[in-house]
Amino acid sequence: MNQRALLSINTHARNGKESLKEVVTTLENLDFELIVKPDQKPEQLSQLIYQYQDQIDLVIVGGGDGTLNAVAEALLKTKLPLGILPLGTANDLARTLNIPESIPEAAKIIAFGEIKQIDLGCVNDKYFFNVASLGLSVKITQNLSKGAKRRFGVLAYLFTALKVIVKTRPLRAVIRCNDQSIKVKTLQIAVGNGRYYGGGMAIAEDAAIDDQLLNLYSLEIKHWWQMFPLIWSLPGGKHKHLSGVRTLKAKYIEVDTRKPHKINTDGELTTSTPASFSLISKAISVFVPLRE
Repeated sequence: MNQRALLSINTHARNGKESLKEVVTTLENLDFELIVKPDQKPEQLSQLIYQYQDQIDLVIVGGGDGTLNAVAEALLKTKLPLGILPLGTANDLARTLNIPESIPEAAKIIAFGEIKQIDLGCVNDKYFFNVASLGLSVKITQNLSKGAKRRFGVLAYLFTALKVIVKTRPLRAVIRCNDQSIKVKTLQIAVGNGRYYGGGMAIAEDAAIDDQLLNLYSLEIKHWWQMFPLIWSLPGGKHKHLSGVRTLKAKYIEVDTRKPHKINTDGELTTSTPASFSLISKAISVFVPLRE
């Protein structure tokens, strides 16, 4: 029996526009019955899922992490499973779930893979799959142009980080979790639900998107040049072994600052401090490769 799917492709994503025809042909050859709704605004994606929820078996989204983030709430409420076609720049959720960027291979996972239940992070009622952060990452988001992402891909994050880091000043914050209240002076606080963020950096070396834990790290370095050892440690999540990096695990975390600071969720600025971070375990069903 053919599976009925709502397909939304973000044609503004790095590989979206040129991939639309290939995506439709590939999925139809795998016997999916498609309702194709390309190029929707983020606020329209959830409404489409609610509109078609009784006519479909699953939702397929082609785009980057920001596009996937836009459907989180609707998937949480409708319980429809998610198929991912990584067409963005960073594709961190796909990387966390071992979904390849090849359209034919990713489509086969949706057709023949297995369903995995993953956790969903939440900060001030804003959901995130990968990470929510404040400080340096917000400066990077504010200075990262779409043109640079299209032209340089993941390297655009590194180029932008090097440009803004010398201008970023530490912020004072209070972190509350696990019955602790910790005052910090930090360049960045990141709270991760998944494993990867920012184009392949790991929030922690043992982080998993179904471990029912949030992973926090705080960059409490004194000089900007101390960031360079982090460049080698972040991809593997081994930064907890460096001095000036605080790491914590918890199910619930609060962060407060003297003045409001913006918070980045999966690459979009959505809320600000004071912030309450929580976790919804086994919140979303998603197609992943079969376990060997």
